[in-house]
Amino acid sequence: MADNKNELEHNAHAATSSPRPSDNAINVKAPKFFGLSGRPLSLVVSTVATTGFLLFGYDQGVMSGIIAADPFNDYFPETKNNKTYQGFVTAIYEVGCLFGAVLMLMIGDKLGRKRGIIAGAIIMILGVIIQISAVKGHKATAQLIIGRTITGFGNGMNTSTIPTYQAECSKGTNRGLLICIEGGVIAFGTMIAYWIDYGCSYGSQDLSWRFPIAFQVFFGLIVAIFMVGLPESPRFLLTKDRHEDAMRVLAALNGTSVDDDETKLQASVIMESIRASGHAGGNTTYADLLTGGKTQHFRRMMIGSSAQLFQQIGGCNAVIYYFPILFEDSIDETKNMSLLLGGVNMIVYSIFATSSWFLIERAGRRKLFLIGTVGQCLSMVLVFACLIPGGPENAKGSAVGLFTYIAFFGATWLPLPWLYPAEINPLKTRAKANAVSTITNWTFNFLIVMVTPVMLDNIKWGTYLFFAIVNACFFPVIYFFYPETRGRTLEEIDIIFAKGFVENMSYINAAKQLPFLTQEEIDAKAKEYGFVSDEDDVERRDTEDGEESRPLWKEFELAGGCPGEAVT
Repeated sequence: MADNKNELEHNAHAATSSPRPSDNAINVKAPKFFGLSGRPLSLVVSTVATTGFLLFGYDQGVMSGIIAADPFNDYFPETKNNKTYQGFVTAIYEVGCLFGAVLMLMIGDKLGRKRGIIAGAIIMILGVIIQISAVKGHKATAQLIIGRTITGFGNGMNTSTIPTYQAECSKGTNRGLLICIEGGVIAFGTMIAYWIDYGCSYGSQDLSWRFPIAFQVFFGLIVAIFMVGLPESPRFLLTKDRHEDAMRVLAALNGTSVDDDETKLQASVIMESIRASGHAGGNTTYADLLTGGKTQHFRRMMIGSSAQLFQQIGGCNAVIYYFPILFEDSIDETKNMSLLLGGVNMIVYSIFATSSWFLIERAGRRKLFLIGTVGQCLSMVLVFACLIPGGPENAKGSAVGLFTYIAFFGATWLPLPWLYPAEINPLKTRAKANAVSTITNWTFNFLIVMVTPVMLDNIKWGTYLFFAIVNACFFPVIYFFYPETRGRTLEEIDIIFAKGFVENMSYINAAKQLPFLTQEEIDAKAKEYGFVSDEDDVERRDTEDGEESRPLWKEFELAGGCPGEAVT
């Protein structure tokens, strides 16, 4: 305790006696980024983050319209009439995404949210350039595969980082909406890719595949360029003891001044969460992911990862990637009509994806997860039931099932697995746990994309029976293990798990029983559940001078956070 007190006094002396380069920036009463603060700045942050997921959706759907097209197969002959090779060329992208997510697992806490997103966008652009520069007869297929892997690598970095960045820059009242918009625009990206594929299919051989792949550079440039001028996550900055920078970002996002009491209180509550989780300095070991206790790191990581797992093994990519092929092979439609229906399906996908934007903060996470699970399961039942009799007429009924599946998926399971891990995990393990959940996503994404053509060739309608059974298995897991986080701040979610552990109750019930808390009440609950130790309380009292206990935001000031007066 004495060492901590000496360190506190040293920081307070440093804050008043040794100006640092960032002190000039912190003295700006109303800091801005891009000349914006408050809601306009938050809107730009959300727009750039959303563009990153629009790029993700576009890249996810772009191969579906060209992988079996004659011009593409003639240019890359290894893919012609070879479903396994087509699946490999499509799925190798997921391998790159997997390695990108693994990289962020290892260095995400050091690299930071902002630099991670910029690096991911630049790497994606490089991968696209490699793909579209392939020359027929000069190992073009190998170059295409390498380029798709590199593009996937950059996307893996971004999908591991963007939801965390958005969550840490958002308020509890609209965090779910903003991240759901991110997840929802995946559908819009996929829809754009489908229709560009369809339009380019009427062009020359080069245009039919080069332009659809090259177009994603447009989205990548927006992300890379605009992120340069946007702020770093304030929670990440506080874990790195960059208090002045964090206060500047918090003030800018809130549209207040750096010496505003609300800004100081918010910073102090975040600092309490950091101190409670032992995340001071921003270093998280892999062993921390496996701990329980009040913070329940392991449980929370597994909940977030299971959401990403369920998204993939529920059959979404069997529909998204192979929708035109499914129509052509299973329902005997022409290639042109299959592509056209694929585009219509993506319009349905996009429309229903927007519904989550209006439901997420009303219905909550749990209800949408459960509704989506039931809808997807019944849709798959309809598909395989209509395919059993055989024949084109009966098979047309399965088209209805495919459309209803994509509608339920777009409204629920598309955005929610990107939101839930980013908010359910605590600050100490958020970057690593979110990377683990993203690794889970891309691992099983690759698996499903690879095995779906093989399953369709060998067990036909049994493929959809398999996905129906898998979806049915989701329901009990969600019902018994997924607590509701609607409208909660990230620090409130920490309290939910502490309450469940300390009071030995279900975390579902803990979430139901805990009322919505103010910043002051969160601080009080943190003390009640032992997040603030007795030594920490003693340190907050200046007993030698007989002064009353200092408020947390004052403690933050003395620790070198953000003086109310200008530093001289």
